[in-house]
Amino acid sequence: MSEKDRMLAGELFNPFETELAKAKFQAQALLHEINHLHPAETQKKTSLFQQLLQTHLDDFTIELPFRCDYGFNIAIGKNFYANFNCTILDGAAVTIGNHVMFGPNVSLFATTHPVEPNYRRRGVFALPINIGDNVWIGGNSVVMPNMNIGNNVVIGAGSVVTRDIPDNCIAVGNPCRVLRKLNERDKVYYFKERQFSEEFYSMINEFLSAETIGAAK
Repeated sequence: MSEKDRMLAGELFNPFETELAKAKFQAQALLHEINHLHPAETQKKTSLFQQLLQTHLDDFTIELPFRCDYGFNIAIGKNFYANFNCTILDGAAVTIGNHVMFGPNVSLFATTHPVEPNYRRRGVFALPINIGDNVWIGGNSVVMPNMNIGNNVVIGAGSVVTRDIPDNCIAVGNPCRVLRKLNERDKVYYFKERQFSEEFYSMINEFLSAETIGAAK
């Protein structure tokens, strides 16, 4: 079994082995080019990210700088947005759903180390991370290995996700825990006592209608 096979199987592996070192070097070379692009070079940026990540889509926005290990283990859905300083350690599959947003300094750590120090010196291991649709992860949050975040979830800023998070909730803290479920009040107030305007409701209804028509075509 190769070190890459061990990595993808969730077993202890040596990240400095020749095949993996070469794959990481290729990813880092692409990242160097991406992270030094002029802001006006949007088409080139999209093209380079399509080479780095597992996506053929072009409707994503990833603010720079961005960091990852290999790129080939990262799959993004439609309309993905990552703010500045996103880091993804992708020794295992990192799957991100549709309409997902990351705040600044969000980190996904699929790769980690054994706790026992002598074993830790022998290598690392990686376990998958799965993020559902319509998820917003607040700034400075960390998602640990082997985590599943459901659909329609908000992860509060500064959280550390160490357990699975179910659908339709707001979760915060270190360790991250469910604060509450989404409810009807969230359709009326966007922040504390600040209400959505009638103009907004009209706009959002037009947007959702157009999206439904587009999906049906």
